[in-house]
Amino acid sequence: MSAPTSPEQPWPVRTVARKIAEWVDRLGAVWVEGQLAQVTARAGTGTAFLVLRDPAADVSLQLTAPIGLVRDGGPAVAEGNRVVVHGKPSFFLGRGTLSLRVDDIRAVGIGELLARIERLRRLLAAEGLFDAARKRRPPFLPQCIGLVTGRASAAEHDVVTNAQARWPAVRFRIESVAVQGALAVPQIVDALGALDRDPDVDVIVLARGGGSVEDLLPFSDETLCRAVADCRTPVVSAIGHEPDTPLVDHVADVRCSTPTEAGRRLVPDISEETARIAGLRDRARRALAGWVDREERLLSALRGRPVLAEPLRALDARTVEVERLRDAARGCVERGLERRAHDLEHVRARLATLGPAATLARGYAVVQRVPDDATDPLPVLRSVDEVGPGDRLRIRVPTARWPPPSANPRRTGTAPARGRRRVPHE
Repeated sequence: MSAPTSPEQPWPVRTVARKIAEWVDRLGAVWVEGQLAQVTARAGTGTAFLVLRDPAADVSLQLTAPIGLVRDGGPAVAEGNRVVVHGKPSFFLGRGTLSLRVDDIRAVGIGELLARIERLRRLLAAEGLFDAARKRRPPFLPQCIGLVTGRASAAEHDVVTNAQARWPAVRFRIESVAVQGALAVPQIVDALGALDRDPDVDVIVLARGGGSVEDLLPFSDETLCRAVADCRTPVVSAIGHEPDTPLVDHVADVRCSTPTEAGRRLVPDISEETARIAGLRDRARRALAGWVDREERLLSALRGRPVLAEPLRALDARTVEVERLRDAARGCVERGLERRAHDLEHVRARLATLGPAATLARGYAVVQRVPDDATDPLPVLRSVDEVGPGDRLRIRVPTARWPPPSANPRRTGTAPARGRRRVPHE
């Protein structure tokens, strides 16, 4: 352990650089994978300088290699290629830089790249990034379309031209980025974030023309796939041609085989929509005219019915029926009254015949004894044994002839009957 430093006892630069070099020298040799961003191999020198960049992050590392190793690598050791290098870290005291002294450079083959993409595909599928349930439908008519593509590329021309041909009023916000190489993934991720934060952008399009598997590797990068999955705005993928299927096609909400198809699917065709609107207007007009005709026929049929054409006819028929029923009711009541009047006359005659006045009229009298007490009732004598000498009697005889003319059912006049003498008063 070295003595601690202080303002009074600082370390010189050489000591710090030496100690760093000692720590770096303790590291063993390692295998490193990355993308060659720069290859400098000048003639007449024995050392080549390379820059190895991480495809998924903005991190790079300086490499030094024998010039023969670079030349023997051929086309595999070229800028933009993915390689695996073997080397030992070293710290150069003169410039204070860290580099990796390389003794072996191997190109990453297509088979290895495809195997890595397949492993990443299974990983993302297991996490649910490919599920159809999480995909969103782009708007029917977006007001502003965000386009991430290469600067002045054919993909940009195809998307913009086809979209404006179908809907001239559509607007674009274009983010020009690198679509291949070491800078492609970070630039595309930054452009996606900027468009996703813009509230005016309704849909985002990733567009690129065709290319080899190595050219399309950025669109199968895990960082880019996760950035597309995290976007709140619907994302449309239009990468390469029909056979090309990078992983971002599975993560995006909509996949288009070419940029031309993306331009056609983003917006509706104004001529088709105009024709559809005209057809719907005609259908609505015919439907309304047919409805009006049906209602008019219904009203005509209702007006032609007798109950509406001559509304008083039913009342007249009911008036005649009411009058007939009223006359019948009046006749029934009158006949009932006549029968009841005849019955009353018969009852009155029977009462007159069976009453005491009729008995008196036949020559009989009612004899009552007058008691001494005027408050006692007058008893009717029914036998001569009930009266004695000196009793005061009250004898009731009829005061007029009997029966009266109206009580005799056989006579309708009022003259007295012949042979009838008048009965004296009491």
